[in-house]
Amino acid sequence: MLLALLGGRFGRNKKSDAEIMVLQAQGGDEQVLHELLFSYSPFMKKTASQVCKRFIDDHDDEYSIALSAFNEAIEKFDQTNNASFLTFAHLVIRRRLIDFIRKESRRDEFSHDFMTAEEPEAHNGLADHAAAMAYSIEQQNQKRSEEIFLYEKMLQQFGLSFQILVKVSPVHQDTRLTSIQIAQLVAETDEYKQYLMDKKKLPIKDIEALVKVSRKTIERHRKYIIAMALLQMSDLHFLKEYLKGRLN
Repeated sequence: MLLALLGGRFGRNKKSDAEIMVLQAQGGDEQVLHELLFSYSPFMKKTASQVCKRFIDDHDDEYSIALSAFNEAIEKFDQTNNASFLTFAHLVIRRRLIDFIRKESRRDEFSHDFMTAEEPEAHNGLADHAAAMAYSIEQQNQKRSEEIFLYEKMLQQFGLSFQILVKVSPVHQDTRLTSIQIAQLVAETDEYKQYLMDKKKLPIKDIEALVKVSRKTIERHRKYIIAMALLQMSDLHFLKEYLKGRLN
């Protein structure tokens, strides 16, 4: 694992109003569910606008996707993670919108290319892909070593090292999860990512407002969050393997 950040708890000792309402909605309170969907409509539109790079209103398909994703987040939110519900919802909305955009893009690109004559080419493409992925164990080990070297160089630009990260790595799983989610939020939000790369620090004020985690807490664990954000922004595929499952 890539270190354990933040000793102790990363979240709040007290649940936010949103999380209390989510638990009530999960318990079958339809009125609270409708109130959640109505009250956080601006939050959904803002997140959708960030992803789509344009203004989103109630009439856009993207808003319907965001609304559905927010409802999905309500259903799947697990309070035992001790992560902020709004952070979780933000990530779910982003993923569903990105999936939608990619699907629409592929549909536009291939809408006129459904002839059976192309099936052999598809078969050959799969074979080529399988062959390209057939790396030997030695090649994989070499690739991992190269990625470790590149990641170390990347960390050095931010005054970090593997030794430092070992010291600040979280011990508790819920703390680690929250940290990785915040790092993903930074990595997937263009303005936050640009801020990090330009200033070599986190946009703590913006993050604090969104994820409902105190400035003091984010600052205490900023080194690990930065390291995780850099990793997620990179093309270091082998090192990112360990994150699988934590981002879904």
